[in-house]
Amino acid sequence: MRFNVAQLLKESVGETRRYELAAEKTELTPAIDGEVEFLRTHRSILVRGRLKTTLSMECGRCLDRFEYPLSLEFQEEYFPSTDMVSGEAVTEEKTSDLIIDAHHVLDLTEVVRQLILLNTPMNPLCRPDCLGLCPYCGHNLNQGSCGCTPTSSLPRASSSNPATV
Repeated sequence: MRFNVAQLLKESVGETRRYELAAEKTELTPAIDGEVEFLRTHRSILVRGRLKTTLSMECGRCLDRFEYPLSLEFQEEYFPSTDMVSGEAVTEEKTSDLIIDAHHVLDLTEVVRQLILLNTPMNPLCRPDCLGLCPYCGHNLNQGSCGCTPTSSLPRASSSNPATV
């Protein structure tokens, strides 16, 4: 997800470029579809994007694999590392880790990877009413009853005196 923005950096403030994105799966990110827009500002390029992907996940209750659709929207500002006219390194104080490299290439890979991580659920469920696994035999209860007869309760420490375990 790398874009050469040399021409946009030469344009006046307010110029935009739009790109359809159809990135294949890489080591860092799943396959992604969407649209990104680059807007030239007085000192940088503002990137806005709307992306969609599908993650293969394991349910936190029943342990089955399922496909989890994910929609991402982002807005990030990338700063050039070299001046387009003189070719010299930009000497202003570094205010961001989002840098356009010396060859005027803007790379969205790390931003998208972080967005995916931030939007991935901690305890994904294959469906909201997932019944999970039987605590006695491990049968997937979404596939029907297992026939286990649960005991009245599991042995626990006495609530009146927690020191006696």
